[in-house]
Amino acid sequence: MPIPSPAQQLAAHVQRLLGSGPFPQPGGWTHMGAVICDVSFQPRCNYEATLRPRLIRLQSDWPDAGTVRGFQRRLATEDLAVAMRFNHARKVATAHAITDLLAAHGVDTRDDLHTWLGHQTNRAALRTVKGVGPKSVDYIGNLVGRSHVAVDVHLRAFAADAGVPDLPYDQLRAAYEEAAALLGHDKGGLEHAIWRHKSEAA
Repeated sequence: MPIPSPAQQLAAHVQRLLGSGPFPQPGGWTHMGAVICDVSFQPRCNYEATLRPRLIRLQSDWPDAGTVRGFQRRLATEDLAVAMRFNHARKVATAHAITDLLAAHGVDTRDDLHTWLGHQTNRAALRTVKGVGPKSVDYIGNLVGRSHVAVDVHLRAFAADAGVPDLPYDQLRAAYEEAAALLGHDKGGLEHAIWRHKSEAA
């Protein structure tokens, strides 16, 4: 009997635990300050309890930061750690660096970033920011309406539960993408369903 591939193992585990869907894509944000802060502050953070309320408040407090340039102007005169009520110097520095990089590349709106991320050279440029790894690049794409699998600790735990060996990032992402294709689901929608399942169980 042939050994199932990692994608087949993931697909079977999805069907056992989550059923047949549908699994809609998460909405993300249209406010670019929220997009940048989301990807900068979310590592090792309780998203629903800690980060999401701060992102909602940031949009209300800084309505003029809905574009990258507007957010950059705010950052020039105000303390992001205070605005986010999140005192973490490295994450604040990451948000500043992403903002400056996007502004330098002429990226100003959600639609701009959606298009910009479609080019591998731009994704590589984003990786030059300290604190931005391959997961963050995939994750920021999802925040602006692209469809990626951003492999985090929850997706790694789900894969381990499915019997999938500990694979490098790119290989595990590819296995999840193949599993989504086998099941007929959107990649980003399936990723979000798995993330929500594991985060709620944590």
